[in-house]
Amino acid sequence: MQISTIGLDLGKRVFQVHGANASGTCVLSKRLSRLQVIEYFKALPPCLVGMEACGSAHHWARVLSRLGHQVRLIPPQYVKPYVQRNKTDAADAAAICEAVTRPSMRFVAVKSVEQQGLGVLYRTRDLLVRSRTMSVNAVRGHLAEFGLVVPQGLAQQGKLAQLMKDAPSDHVPELAKQILTLLFEHLLALEARIRELDRRIAEVCRENAVCRRLGTIPGVGPITALAMVAKVADATTFRSSRHFAAWLGLVPGQHGTGGRLQLGRITKRGDGSLRRLLVCGAMALIRQARVRGTRTMPWLGALLVAKKVKLAAVALARVKT
Repeated sequence: MQISTIGLDLGKRVFQVHGANASGTCVLSKRLSRLQVIEYFKALPPCLVGMEACGSAHHWARVLSRLGHQVRLIPPQYVKPYVQRNKTDAADAAAICEAVTRPSMRFVAVKSVEQQGLGVLYRTRDLLVRSRTMSVNAVRGHLAEFGLVVPQGLAQQGKLAQLMKDAPSDHVPELAKQILTLLFEHLLALEARIRELDRRIAEVCRENAVCRRLGTIPGVGPITALAMVAKVADATTFRSSRHFAAWLGLVPGQHGTGGRLQLGRITKRGDGSLRRLLVCGAMALIRQARVRGTRTMPWLGALLVAKKVKLAAVALARVKT
């Protein structure tokens, strides 16, 4: 019987295929190795292929699309309700095959190679920044054990390094100085790499038309613009900015029954790093508004009087999306 729908469960080495005909009856359940996937789908007639939007999903979506198949990516949390009983590769593939045919299902747009390249640039910088924070905390924590403390901030690390060098051996052992010197050198190398990536991000944003348009939004800089372009494959999938804000988790959670609806904290769904960048940009705008005034945004001034600063920042970030 002809296969009309396939659920493909991705893996590092083993891929599970679940095929169904037009009536939804299972007609295929097969395991494939990575090397067999392309040849197997080449031999199949064009059909609807569903996959979870997980690691390497965008790559395989582009590959199978070039073979003539219609590929749809599903958020993993939307597949989970269709998994019956135990979680296995076969059960996951069957659940994907079932979920991809639902008329109310929401899908993830397939990213291009260029978008994923921008994502590598943004995520690498984010990784180096987190590594710098970990190293700074390690240095401060180790030297605090010897009574050497300076005010917080990256600009104070030079003072901390000088205090360590000037400390006598009976106060800070030579072995500790040697190891902490390695950490300080690692911090300097991280700073240089982060500055280089910042320069590259600025160049990419100057050349990318979408990044330039996003940069005109108050509170959105090159890093936020690059992250938005890299993480949002197709902005037309959102019907309005409110849907985009809900996708990012910047809207209150809803809990209701019996016709009574209660609003709670923001849902924090979607990409956490992009949400953090938007909120940080909103905080910068609020700091400027406190100095220059809120004549251009009177609602923000009223909100700052009635609510806490962080709540106002989240509201402003939601408006700016």
